[in-house]
Amino acid sequence: MKIARIETFLAPPRWMFVRVETGEGVFGWGEPVVEGRAEPVRAAVEVLAEYLVGQDPLRIEDHWQVMTKGGFYRGGPVLSSAVAGLDQALWDIKGKTYGQPVHQLLGGPVRERIRAYAWVGGDEPSEVRDAVSAQVEAGFTAVKMNGSGRMTPLATREEVRACLLRAETAREVLGDERDFALDFHGRVSPANARRLLPLLAEYTPLFVEEPALSEHMHAVPDLVNASNIPIALGERLFTRREFLAPLQAGVAVVQPDISHAGGISELRRIAALAEMYGAHIAPHCPLGPVALAASLQVAFTTPNFLIQEQSIGIHYNKDAELLDYVADREPFRFVGGSLLRTERPGLGVDIDEAAVRAADARGHAWRNPVWRHEDGSFAEW
Repeated sequence: MKIARIETFLAPPRWMFVRVETGEGVFGWGEPVVEGRAEPVRAAVEVLAEYLVGQDPLRIEDHWQVMTKGGFYRGGPVLSSAVAGLDQALWDIKGKTYGQPVHQLLGGPVRERIRAYAWVGGDEPSEVRDAVSAQVEAGFTAVKMNGSGRMTPLATREEVRACLLRAETAREVLGDERDFALDFHGRVSPANARRLLPLLAEYTPLFVEEPALSEHMHAVPDLVNASNIPIALGERLFTRREFLAPLQAGVAVVQPDISHAGGISELRRIAALAEMYGAHIAPHCPLGPVALAASLQVAFTTPNFLIQEQSIGIHYNKDAELLDYVADREPFRFVGGSLLRTERPGLGVDIDEAAVRAADARGHAWRNPVWRHEDGSFAEW
């Protein structure tokens, strides 16, 4: 069996899919994208396709090694994301070839269901109560929201109080039996994070995410020790080597993205590394159906899995939703806030190819907002 064709498709709201087809007609889907930088990832997939076409699709590990190490210059989000999507598609082909779900090929399941959380935004404190209440009514047992909107480098008392109000409101709605996580999104400086973390502890968030940007990794040990709140990060890290320092610093939850961090092959290695440090994995996935399906395959077979992000209803989704691109929605039906394990072969997702091709005809050019402080200087989004 040989790879015969590789195609990419831009799909609103901000995603990209890749379809890898063999000469025997077996095909697999992947989702290679950097949100806001889909076009350069598409070009990287086209370059990697020069190597893959004509190869045996079942030699996944060898292809991963060549794609990540076969160039003198390596790494970075664009190349890693291109590899990630192609890796997902190859695992999809392998599962379909053997008639098995990918989680069986990875050693078999360790759980029957995957707990997931729903996004509620949180940029505006006034919206939190209604948004969290809606997700509770939908059956979710956990939500995540932004901890703040734009924040000055050294926060005012008003900014601090606004962050605490979000947490207090979420806890009031959720009670003690459900969870919420706060995403600082890199908007909060290390100094602000040190101030906020002890004040947030009384609300017992499941974790606080990205209290420091990846370029401020030196600040992570102090932030881990600033309170008893578990610290999570990793959506902007792309290899297991990059996860070593935060794990050594005591980060409790790592959040690699299966469409950024080298795909299924690397995500499971990152999870194994985290297990050595007693940390858990909560895969980042505000993306489309293939990325979510691939994340679930890893989660079902990962002992130290914690909770899964998913994008259904997320505030980023405009012009299209995750379910718009699937022919069968059953694998994405939530039961008590969880997704159930299935034995469908490959990634277990049935992509509506006609819908994907129609979406690509429309295309998209999604870019994240550019925020500024009141003085006109750049602000982290």
